[in-house]
Amino acid sequence: MTTPNQRKNLIRKLLKGIETGDPAAAAVVNESKYIQHNPQTHEGSEGLAALFARLSKTNPRVNIVRAFADGDFVFAHTEYDFATRRIGFEVFRFEADQAVEHWDNIQPRRGPNPSGRTMVDGPTTPTDLDRTEENRRLVRTLVQDVLIPRRLDQLPHYVDAELAQHNPNLTDGIAPWRAALEATHKGAPAIHYQHLHRTLAEGSFVLTVSEGTRASTPTAFYDLYRLKNAKVVEHWDTTEPVAPKSEWKNDNGKF
Repeated sequence: MTTPNQRKNLIRKLLKGIETGDPAAAAVVNESKYIQHNPQTHEGSEGLAALFARLSKTNPRVNIVRAFADGDFVFAHTEYDFATRRIGFEVFRFEADQAVEHWDNIQPRRGPNPSGRTMVDGPTTPTDLDRTEENRRLVRTLVQDVLIPRRLDQLPHYVDAELAQHNPNLTDGIAPWRAALEATHKGAPAIHYQHLHRTLAEGSFVLTVSEGTRASTPTAFYDLYRLKNAKVVEHWDTTEPVAPKSEWKNDNGKF
């Protein structure tokens, strides 16, 4: 059985295979069981090794900024430079030594934000590994009891006032983030978290996968939080519209 660190390294190699074209990078994936949740990707239409060989000829660049392991899951924070520059979160589920399921959330790279932070800079190594479950519970409560019901006056109980913010539209601090969450669009919340699908954690880092709307458009919200002393002290995110089901290229769903 592969260790968590071995799994992280296998996923790093897999994602880097897009750039290198190395067919061995795809060996981590059990293609006979693989479930693809990116709605824009055909399932089973092309083997990964052949796909990587084709993509590598376009001179893509792939940088895996952070990678974490949580039980059967590995999740990574990545930046891509294909025809355009993009930032993504990639989530893989393992069975034994191979990845059998994949989710992602990718948006155009923008910024730096008014505080000078990019969408990916900052600490990359988890600390406080003994507090993984405590941090997972805190962030799950933040989403379920504050963001979804929009009890935004409760944010200070979970978030440090000097929050380091990597969202390209916002400055540091809890106040600008709260203002963005309280904003409206045509009489409805501009950002509306509606359902928490998954909470993944390793030490001081916690990733949440949520569904909701942005400007009334169905949207996937992936939020990465870094915690210290039981408070969120840093935040990265990507938001991606969820394509209408009529446009999906597989039937597995975004979440």
